[in-house]
Amino acid sequence: MVSAKRKAIESLYIGKCIITEYKEVRNEVTKITKHREVSVVTDQPCKLSFERISSVNQSDGAKAVTQAVKLFIAPEIVIKPGSKITVTQNGVTTDYQNSGEPARYSSHQEIMLELFKGWA
Repeated sequence: MVSAKRKAIESLYIGKCIITEYKEVRNEVTKITKHREVSVVTDQPCKLSFERISSVNQSDGAKAVTQAVKLFIAPEIVIKPGSKITVTQNGVTTDYQNSGEPARYSSHQEIMLELFKGWA
């Protein structure tokens, strides 16, 4: 049974995501194995949260503003390091990758993201 807390958090999910891994796939006809993008999770409800982080450069005193992107998603979803996470929210689709270990809670998990830079 889904807890009331989890239902409340998931009611805020306004995005959908696709989680893609770069895997070896064997062609049974040619017997050749190649690396390909494989979607392991599709149309998963989620929410992106954006936060501005300001810092001052010590050498020249200039203020730098960066943006932190956090993904909220169901706790049972497994996102392997290096996976591509394609999120569509508010009509905008962007490719991300996880930048660290998720913070897991019983109701959800929070994953810091960065823009997808390509397969390693």
